[in-house]
Amino acid sequence: MTSRVRIVGIGCHPEQLTLEARSAIESCDYVIAADKGSDDPLLALRRSICSSLGVELVAVADPPRDRSSGLDEAGYDGAVLDWHDARAAAYSSVISARPGTVGFLVWGDPAFYDSTIRVVDRLGLEYDVLPGVSAISLLAARHRLVLHEVGRPVLVTTGRRLAAEVEAGHDNLVVMLDGRLQAAELAGDWDIWWGANLGSPHEELVAGRLADVLDDLTDARTRARQSDGWVMDTYLLRRAQRTTPPGLRG
Repeated sequence: MTSRVRIVGIGCHPEQLTLEARSAIESCDYVIAADKGSDDPLLALRRSICSSLGVELVAVADPPRDRSSGLDEAGYDGAVLDWHDARAAAYSSVISARPGTVGFLVWGDPAFYDSTIRVVDRLGLEYDVLPGVSAISLLAARHRLVLHEVGRPVLVTTGRRLAAEVEAGHDNLVVMLDGRLQAAELAGDWDIWWGANLGSPHEELVAGRLADVLDDLTDARTRARQSDGWVMDTYLLRRAQRTTPPGLRG
C-alpha cells in the first residue's frame, strides 16, 4: 500500500479548524506528531483534535537539536538541517511500518516558520498542504490592523534576524520566533503591536510606542508563561510616525 501525506494547518485554536482541514484529517489513517516531552501542550491539543475526529495519533520522540547560543549563521543553519534530517528519519521508520494516508497537524499555517513541509519533502512521498489561520493573521485581526501601509511592503522575519533587517533599512516588520524580545534592543522610535499565545484562552496583547510599553510586554510574557507553560509571540514593528497611527492602542 502506497503512503500519502497530508500536511494540515490547524490554526491557533480548535475552533479555527477549517472545514477543509477537518475533512483532510478525517481522511487520514493516522496522524504523526512530535513528542517533545510530558509537558507539551501542543501535543495535547493535537491529541484532542484527533480524538474528536476519530483518528489515531502516533507520537514520535522528537530528536534533539543543537540550540547552542554561540552558533553563527552557518552553524545555526547546519543544526536546523541536521534536526530536519533526524526528524525525517524518525517519521520514515513509522511510515514504513504503517503505510496509508498519514497526517501532520501544523499549529497555525505550514507556510510560516514551520519545518513540516521541509521534513516531509525529505520522505520522497506524495503529499499535499492545507493552509490554516496563522499567528500573523490572528495578530492583525486582534489589533484590527492592515500589516502594510498603502503601497508599501511588510517583511516577515525572526527575532534572530531582526537587527540585521533593520540595519538593511526595513521599517515595517512582522517578527516571529523571538524568545528574547530583540525589539527592546533597537535604537530609534518604534511602534509595536504584539501578541503572545494567540488563540489560547490566555492570549496576551500589547500595543503602543515600544519604549513606553516594554514593562507591559515583560509582564504579559510572564503571565503567558505562567498560564500556558510556554510563550509563542508574534508582533508587528513599525518605525514610529510623527502622529499616532490609526488603530494604535496601549
